[in-house]
Amino acid sequence: MKFILGTKVNMTEYFAEDGKMYPATVVTAGPIVVTQKKTKETDGYTAVQVGFGTRKASRVSAALKGHFGDKGLFSEVREFRMDDAEMANINAGDTIASDTFAVGDIVAVSGTSKGKGFQGVIKRHNFKGGPRSHGQKHSERAPGSIGGGLRNRVPKGMRMGGRMGSDRITVRNLKVLAVDPETNTLLISGAVPGRRGTVLEIISK
Repeated sequence: MKFILGTKVNMTEYFAEDGKMYPATVVTAGPIVVTQKKTKETDGYTAVQVGFGTRKASRVSAALKGHFGDKGLFSEVREFRMDDAEMANINAGDTIASDTFAVGDIVAVSGTSKGKGFQGVIKRHNFKGGPRSHGQKHSERAPGSIGGGLRNRVPKGMRMGGRMGSDRITVRNLKVLAVDPETNTLLISGAVPGRRGTVLEIISK
């Protein structure tokens, strides 16, 4: 299992050797540092904890400083679940860079989608709205009736207006198109969640 953390840079076009053009996302991936190995004996599960990015010392708590030790001060700390066999070759303090991936690897990318604020039912749930006929005036984008006989209660799960976006999204079956170890850059086919600067988790089985 290969894994790394990165930040979304932008989208671009990538032309393969056969002349085909692929939409692609540029990701600054790593380096990340293994801060802790979690085992079933001590933590109840097996996982690798990694740190990514940097942070001012004044913004890091004393507890985290003690936990990180001399490994650095990281702005992001994430965990990746692994089995005992996969964790055998990983030790605390190891550095993982973008060159752990190769061209052609199939990856899953997870991140937080763009926040869109409060949205109505047409944008949020793809409702078609009311008829554009005489007498409608201001109800073209209204949700309409939510059902009768509910005793002034909104049923759980009712599709209505509300906050949209800022959700954890995972996009699978994306391909690594190019790797640049000198700049820690990955070029991944297709679109990935989030805005520019969004922290992404990239995993390849």
